[in-house]
Amino acid sequence: MNARSFDSLMESYERLICRPNPVNEHFYNGIFTRYANPVLTREHVPPFWIYDANPETNPFMMQRLGVNATMNSGAIKVGDKYCLVVRVEGADRKSFFAVAESDRPTEGFRFRDYPVILPDTEMAETNVYDMRLTRHEDGWIYGVFCSESKDESSGDLSAAVAAAGIVRTKDLETWERLPNLKTLNSPQQRNVVLHPEFVDGKYAFYTRPMDDFIETGSGGGIGFGLCDDITHPVVGEERILSRRKYHTITESKNGAGAVPIKTEKGWIHIAHGVRNTAAGLRYVLYAFATDLKDPAKVIAEPSGMLLGPLGRERIGDVSNVVFTNGAIADSDGKVYIYYASSDTRMHVAETDLDRLCDFVFNTPEDPLRSPDCVRQRADLIRRNLEYMKKRK
Repeated sequence: MNARSFDSLMESYERLICRPNPVNEHFYNGIFTRYANPVLTREHVPPFWIYDANPETNPFMMQRLGVNATMNSGAIKVGDKYCLVVRVEGADRKSFFAVAESDRPTEGFRFRDYPVILPDTEMAETNVYDMRLTRHEDGWIYGVFCSESKDESSGDLSAAVAAAGIVRTKDLETWERLPNLKTLNSPQQRNVVLHPEFVDGKYAFYTRPMDDFIETGSGGGIGFGLCDDITHPVVGEERILSRRKYHTITESKNGAGAVPIKTEKGWIHIAHGVRNTAAGLRYVLYAFATDLKDPAKVIAEPSGMLLGPLGRERIGDVSNVVFTNGAIADSDGKVYIYYASSDTRMHVAETDLDRLCDFVFNTPEDPLRSPDCVRQRADLIRRNLEYMKKRK
């Protein structure tokens, strides 16, 4: 095997960054557009993050600090740049955050020279991941993420404790670390999202109550709670707004995804739902809407999933999974949903506010029983056959 030069590695990297990302012409559902290529993979990580570029100290041009995956990215537009705060997982299994940005929403994402250096204020913290980015009306951009530490009360090396870490920034360059969120009635928290507006003069969080690191236990679904002071964040009561339901896509667990998108009809939420299968857990995305004045009140809940893994998206480190924690609603009405597939790579789906509202508010709800579901579908068929007959 001949050692490649560092220059050739950089040339390959630049070609990948500049590669166009055409629309996937083979996919259509009327709701969103898929693109042919992922927007970020581990190959998009700059070689100077991975290799020692000096041939004297790295004569075989080996990877010194490998990268395994790029996934689960928060998303926000800053100026004219589409910015993703990416979960980058090293070959050592530790995750860290890094900002990738582009002047185009579907291609050309390039990591900044250095990853995010978070203030190291939580001494027990071992791992961080899955940051949601909220541009709040108080003027700050907040990042809420999973702060993971070892469960010292257990002898099991895989036992962990999940908390919601909080940082804030103005520019995605300088980050201020705030205390981790405390929820008085939930021992663990993951998939926490900060609402972009004050509710009754308080900060509002979407939570997911959990009894332990993996299983939700008594946690009923996506919660909602208020906090007086985000610099000392404590949530007392958590109201469950999107409940887990038997024999649905949320049967095992569900969690908030992207920051809610404000529309004239309500707040649109894009969340993830999980069910168990013989092949393991299957993650998909679903949507619902809450009231503009009371964002803890669900006003629309379309049946089924919004987006599931297709084709090569189904294969990766944790197969059969799609997951989102970031979407950008642009000023022209277009919406870009950034989602990871199988804990391995990042993709984008493009839609717009009109289509999202149509999907959320006009798709029938799940009647929850097979006889009612087939009656629902038969009614659609009957109306379509009558319409087709009239057109002849």
